[in-house]
Amino acid sequence: MASQSILNRRSLLAGAAASFLPLEAQAAPSVPPLIARDYASDRQSFRTHILKAGPAPDGGDPLTEPPDGAQVLPYRSGSLDLKAWRSMPDAKGGKRPALLFLHGGNGLGTGHWDLTGPYLKAGYIVMVPAFRAENGQKGAFSGFYDETSDVLAAGRVLAAQPDVDPSRVFVSGHSVGGTLTLLASLSTKLFRGASSFSGNPSAYAFFKRFPEDIRFDTSDPREFEMRSAVCYATSFKCPLLIQHGSEETRSTDMSELTLSRARAAGLPVEYAPVRGDHFSALPEETMRSLAFFAKLGSGVSG
Repeated sequence: MASQSILNRRSLLAGAAASFLPLEAQAAPSVPPLIARDYASDRQSFRTHILKAGPAPDGGDPLTEPPDGAQVLPYRSGSLDLKAWRSMPDAKGGKRPALLFLHGGNGLGTGHWDLTGPYLKAGYIVMVPAFRAENGQKGAFSGFYDETSDVLAAGRVLAAQPDVDPSRVFVSGHSVGGTLTLLASLSTKLFRGASSFSGNPSAYAFFKRFPEDIRFDTSDPREFEMRSAVCYATSFKCPLLIQHGSEETRSTDMSELTLSRARAAGLPVEYAPVRGDHFSALPEETMRSLAFFAKLGSGVSG
């Protein structure tokens, strides 16, 4: 699987690069702050300061041919023309529920499309976007911030498709895509529900593990806060299921803190570790997400 090779490589790099972690990131707070302001409102005024503009770390091949059962769907994010894959329209017509699936790693591959099989079988229209600076596309990699804008732009395009019921648009994602799922869920009321697989609610923790991915000004704590769902856990705008493998213990504390902060604010957030590791947990996480979305009124069986 393409995403597995990317993550295995990145794990090795993290250990080698740890000594080069910027001092500001090394001095991260033991407990990320809770920010009571609305995340979507703060996004309107915040602009990330990129110190090193360039392509996404994992690159990815140009998106020339879509996988079997998919077609290329262009979408625009700000000034950038980007590409996504979406499932083929159903000849039966009518409007159906839709899923925006956010890939792991920092490049889209056919292995990511394969992960959407259970959603397609259940009757969802599926869209899998590539983000800025991935797969030879234009733009600069920012590490979760500007890419969240791409997620929101892709979600709007998906909701506007003639065969999609805009009241039944869901979002899920794995690994990097799981983190983007969390951030997108803070940013918009577009989604009826969300499920994050192995996302990291804390940018402090993520970039401590992957310092080679840092492109922003680490001297500004806001750069970390605006990439951390745990800091804005009172801003979730749709029901959310947080999942990760039981063997991914480094995710537990921040996931539990995100849950407790959201629950204290009365938000419909659930947390469910799944037996397995970063990859072996995926089948069960997918099935649980389908059941969660069915409970929210997806109109398909879970």
